[in-house]
Amino acid sequence: AVLVLIILGFVWLASGLYRVLPDEQGVVLRFGKFVKTTQPGLNYHLPFPIENVLTPKVTKVNRMDIGFRSERDSGFSSGGVADVPEESLMLTGDENIVDIDFSVFWLINDAGKFLFNVQAPELTVKSAAETAMRQSIGQGGLQSILTEGRTEIEDKTRVLIQEIMNDYGTGITITQVQTQKADPPAQVI
Repeated sequence: AVLVLIILGFVWLASGLYRVLPDEQGVVLRFGKFVKTTQPGLNYHLPFPIENVLTPKVTKVNRMDIGFRSERDSGFSSGGVADVPEESLMLTGDENIVDIDFSVFWLINDAGKFLFNVQAPELTVKSAAETAMRQSIGQGGLQSILTEGRTEIEDKTRVLIQEIMNDYGTGITITQVQTQKADPPAQVI
């Protein structure tokens, strides 16, 4: 009986071994509370029920479309793109309206912060991106937005979004902001 208990104890202790893949970070929770982040490779945590591990993918580049929804996002079967004017219509610095669609590319740089500091990180990225783009568009004129000023707006917006993400402690890095289209509204055209 003692031998069986020793073997069961050894198996229970061995159940604490876990593997973190190269594209993941391990987040160790002790009784549900965040304890530490572990890097890829073979690691050990105290066995269940004391500790458990979450392993989100941190090298996957995520994409958030703002101002439009593509077939990829909403399951359109027609292969089209649906405009979302609530997100895409913005007021420029010279008091014109521009219809701008853009995408934000981001990845997780700190899995612990990503999982526990913000309740809805994807929604936070979307809201911060809209805010930053509206600020960038509001400081520029319509002509520069429609022509040569796009790159400057993309860079400025990326920096503003990253500042917001850092202030919120989201554990997210904004890698790129890419404008898809910038036109006057359809009614104006």
